[in-house]
Amino acid sequence: MQQHLPSGDISPRRHRMSKSRSRTVKLGVAAAAATAALVTALMPGAQAADNPYERGPAPSTSSIEASRGPYATSQTSVSSLSVRGFGGGTIYYPTSTSDGTFGAVAISPGFTAYQSSIAWLGPRLASQGFVVFTIDTNTTADQPASRGDQLLAALDYLTGSSSVRSRIDSSRLGVMGHSMGGGGTLEAAKDRPSLQAAIPLTGWNTDKTWPEVKTPTLVIGADGDTVAPVATHSEPFYTSLPSSLDKAYLELRGATHFTPNSSNTTIAKYSISWLKRFIDNDTRYEQFLCPLPSAGLTIAEYRGNCPHTS
Repeated sequence: MQQHLPSGDISPRRHRMSKSRSRTVKLGVAAAAATAALVTALMPGAQAADNPYERGPAPSTSSIEASRGPYATSQTSVSSLSVRGFGGGTIYYPTSTSDGTFGAVAISPGFTAYQSSIAWLGPRLASQGFVVFTIDTNTTADQPASRGDQLLAALDYLTGSSSVRSRIDSSRLGVMGHSMGGGGTLEAAKDRPSLQAAIPLTGWNTDKTWPEVKTPTLVIGADGDTVAPVATHSEPFYTSLPSSLDKAYLELRGATHFTPNSSNTTIAKYSISWLKRFIDNDTRYEQFLCPLPSAGLTIAEYRGNCPHTS
């Protein structure tokens, strides 16, 4: 006798076919997803898709404290006779071009000083993945406002005319400076808000308030500074910066006004982290800046706003 199935029921054969089709579709979707993932993984730069400006391997405390980073570097001299607006200098840069372009930093010396006084920062920062320009100023007596203009002229030369301009991303630039060059660093940041990072080193300036600055700024002072005491220079510089700005104040322990003129691991460690975090937008370096570093053998005080917003 022929058996009739209730209305709406599916025959055993049709049920098996439906299950088979469902498995086939699921397997096809899974295969497509796996293929897409494989293609994405094999695409150049896929790992850095979230941040195309990341350069170099993941950092560690030892890597940012090392005297040299992962990049081999070279350097080229720039004669004062071949430039306008500043006194020439030396460009340090990563020799590899396989990672694409790099951010760039111009660095000014202090009063009566030459680029040799801040030369140690050139290869140290360049080996971490930056193009670095240590400059001479027009005269050794140039004041902070002039040094700020010269830092900007040096960046314009770097990105527009220098022999390494093709290695630089002109949208990712920063400034540093010692003493009057530190005061010039603040002047440059005030005059060019598009800068991504500023680091005045034991800075000196008769202007103590900087509410106009929109550039993430790390102010580095020294507890034993008698030329630009922190109470009348670095501290007011820092506190006058907008509260909404990504900013930090690092006071070196057992240091003098001239500590930035010699190789210094603490200056390098936090400068590298600041430049990476804000010029390269590399949040892998946030760990060295937030939570705020504690006082210790080389740090008298560290202040700042965490977490960073930009």
